[in-house]
Amino acid sequence: MTEIIIVKSQEEAGRIYADRTAQLIKDKPACVLGLATGSSPLAAYQALAAKVKEEGIDVSQVRGFALDEYAGLDPNHPQSYRSTINRTVVEPLGLDPAKVRVPNGNLDTIKDAGHEYDQAIEDAGGVDLQILGIGTDGHIGFNEPGSSLASGTRIKTLTEQTRIDNARFFDGDINKVPTHCITQGIGTILKAHQLVLLAFGAGKAEAVAESVEGGISSFCPASALQLHPHATVIVDEAAASRLRNRDYYKWAYSNKPDWQSI
Repeated sequence: MTEIIIVKSQEEAGRIYADRTAQLIKDKPACVLGLATGSSPLAAYQALAAKVKEEGIDVSQVRGFALDEYAGLDPNHPQSYRSTINRTVVEPLGLDPAKVRVPNGNLDTIKDAGHEYDQAIEDAGGVDLQILGIGTDGHIGFNEPGSSLASGTRIKTLTEQTRIDNARFFDGDINKVPTHCITQGIGTILKAHQLVLLAFGAGKAEAVAESVEGGISSFCPASALQLHPHATVIVDEAAASRLRNRDYYKWAYSNKPDWQSI
């Protein structure tokens, strides 16, 4: 069963992720991190950056693969995921930019970019720890409802709801949000050795409940996490408000052995 951790704040969630990731880097200096954009992972990245600095952790060999990128958006655009990953992850953690890859959204070469990206992940030995957010419709990465649970990295058309949700990053103008993207597939994501999904706020409550307590379905892409042998979902009280077994999840986490990490 997917482990569910209910926290009081995003900062607490960030510390849990940071503790696990810092230990991974110490144990495996050339580890591969799966990186997500959006608002949900920010506290996690900030906590990890603080821990790296405080403990003097060597991150020079750490490699990274981003989940997705807008199609046709200049990589230098401030809202491209290349720019966002550089701004929120690479620079704060002090990672080597050459070791962090983002899917290539160039329209001239995008036809083959998905296969090439999946091959690059495989050549790197796979993702050791993948951080995820979740959309209000249950999407992970840019795998919209209806996405194949076996899908690889590919081009996807964004739903209107996703474009509405992301318009806040484009001056509130949905017309500035690209209509297509290139995203790791659900099948690609499930190949990561460990998954950590973060969700905060009442707006994510329905998607969280459907993902962890509903049936496995392509119409709730995040429900595929139930198929993974090492997946952890960290949510605040608001995002957990529709979980039927939330009291059990709290009890299980509070009685977790001290030696056992996520």
